[in-house]
Amino acid sequence: MTDYDVLRVFCGPNGGYGNELGVVRDGSTVPEREDRQQLAAKLGFSETVFVDDPERGVIDIYTPTLRLPFAGHPCVGSGWLLDVPELVTPAGVVGARSDGEFSWIEARPEWAPPRTLRQYATAAEVDALTVPPTGEWLYAWAWEDEAGGRVRARAFPGRDDGIDEDEATGAAALLLTARLGRALNIRQGKGSQLLTAPQPEGWIEVGGRVALER
Repeated sequence: MTDYDVLRVFCGPNGGYGNELGVVRDGSTVPEREDRQQLAAKLGFSETVFVDDPERGVIDIYTPTLRLPFAGHPCVGSGWLLDVPELVTPAGVVGARSDGEFSWIEARPEWAPPRTLRQYATAAEVDALTVPPTGEWLYAWAWEDEAGGRVRARAFPGRDDGIDEDEATGAAALLLTARLGRALNIRQGKGSQLLTAPQPEGWIEVGGRVALER
């Protein structure tokens, strides 16, 4: 069996919740894309990362059904685990840093896969949503405190791959931040927390707490 770590990314203030991430630190043990896809499907995490160069931060990201050029929580988790200043993804070079409690990435919204960002009137409406039919990647959100930039969100990938709801989604948070043009404090899923902040020249930072699960 291939060795891998399991992280929780975008943990809540008490250290709980977060989105699980599988990380194969030695990507050379699974060199072929087809085999990586099969392993990602077997592990069943919303994303699994294969590290192809730990010193340069070269990573390869897979959902259970497809390869992604960029994704938020895999990059935040990988940046924390590898402790590197940048990550090299097929989409581009992602900045990475840690300020102690939070680990951050800096990326571009155009790297994020398309998402439907649907605003609801209240956080209670978002809480009450059931899993929608497959076919649309839906990021449902509402203001909890608009003046304070606090958002309630839930994410439904709609891929029919066993991930009905994504607990914490950095790419969608990045897209929402780009649309609103302001820093956000997002409570997503059952209790995960994501922080975002627009940066110069269209870049956006996304950050959160990371914990090593096993």
